Amino acid sequence: MSDLFAPHEPPEIASARPLADRLRPRTLAEVTGQEHLTGPDGVLTRMIASGSLGSMIFWGPPGTGKTTVARLLSGEAGLAFEQISAIFSGVADLKKVFESARARRMSGRQTLLFVDEIHRFNRAQQDSFLPVMEDGTVILVGATTENPSFELNAALLSRARVLTFKPHDEASLEELLKRAEAAEGKPLPLDDEARASLIRMADGDGRAVLTLAEEVWRAARREEIFDSAGLQEIVQRRAPVYDKGQDGHYNLISALHKSVRGSDPDAALYYLCRMFDAGEDPLYIGRRLVRMAVEDIGLADPQALAICNAAKDAYDYLGSPEGELALAEACVYLATAPKSNAVYTAYKAAMRAAKENGSLLPPKHILNAPTKLMKGEGYGDGYRYDHDEPDAFSGQDYFPEKMGRKTFYDPPERGFEREIRKRLEWWNKLRRDRNS
Repeated sequence: MSDLFAPHEPPEIASARPLADRLRPRTLAEVTGQEHLTGPDGVLTRMIASGSLGSMIFWGPPGTGKTTVARLLSGEAGLAFEQISAIFSGVADLKKVFESARARRMSGRQTLLFVDEIHRFNRAQQDSFLPVMEDGTVILVGATTENPSFELNAALLSRARVLTFKPHDEASLEELLKRAEAAEGKPLPLDDEARASLIRMADGDGRAVLTLAEEVWRAARREEIFDSAGLQEIVQRRAPVYDKGQDGHYNLISALHKSVRGSDPDAALYYLCRMFDAGEDPLYIGRRLVRMAVEDIGLADPQALAICNAAKDAYDYLGSPEGELALAEACVYLATAPKSNAVYTAYKAAMRAAKENGSLLPPKHILNAPTKLMKGEGYGDGYRYDHDEPDAFSGQDYFPEKMGRKTFYDPPERGFEREIRKRLEWWNKLRRDRNS
């Protein structure tokens, strides 16, 4: 398959380019893995057919075809194509591109401006696109691997449609491998299991699967077929796509937290290991496990918090890799513990009450009276010392008088909180009996 973007290269130069570059699609119809955008009924296909191409943000992981699709759009819509990268460009570069686009527009041709890594532009730089988008000087196509809702300003998003590029699924990556085999004129020297393993290693990245295939062809001796173990040796495995400051990080910690909350220790361990494997700071995971203990287990199992803190201390003491096992133990303990968010719910309700009711004075009978003036004001009058009362319980009301008694904490019939509920019900009965 020839390359749309370098059609006049001599054969010896073209063949030296990376396989992923040589196999770039020549039309939108040849793009694989993004049928919701480029298929017969895809959004972009419809835009081209209607002649109503507008500014867009392409959001998706690496290797899903964002740059290629932008180039193909410009070709199929008859637009001039300009490309810049937010990593290497500044205000001066933007001004030059805008001036060229204005001159081109005066001669009757519109410009598609493709901005790679657009989220790396600061807010002021993002604002500079607004006038040229509004007056039609450029059709902006920005590409980002980060969530546009967080990384792009509202003014830019209001003028551009966000289109999501999906990671390649197994079928799409298999199709890319078949295209590569057709282009190379030979099959990949992998057995079935190794081929499936290579597809998993690509992690949804089309460029990666072709790069891995190229490495296999380079390494293979005549008539050699690699199994999974041999494949691992050749490619030295590809690091998972994971940015500790961005979406991959938050997606996996969310999956870990929800697996623990859902009492699924196997899924919890899987996501824990995904994060370890990607190089996440184990102490960050330890802190998150502590959060899960207080938010999702609470007093249903008071030992959960102690075990998580102990796991953190064990990691501090042992270091890596032995210390990770302590965190794994805490993770499994949390996933298999009885669950309760009753304290968490009570805390939020009490905080709302504290904010809504202002600076109400506690009832005077529970206020200390260290001075004569305070005694004269009635501070401490009528206070009953609980240890001197039957059952060590006075049943007095401790809420501000203007607020009235409230119930925030409602423990469920699970774990240790079943016992706590019995205690509260008993105290409530005593309170009713003594105040009736």
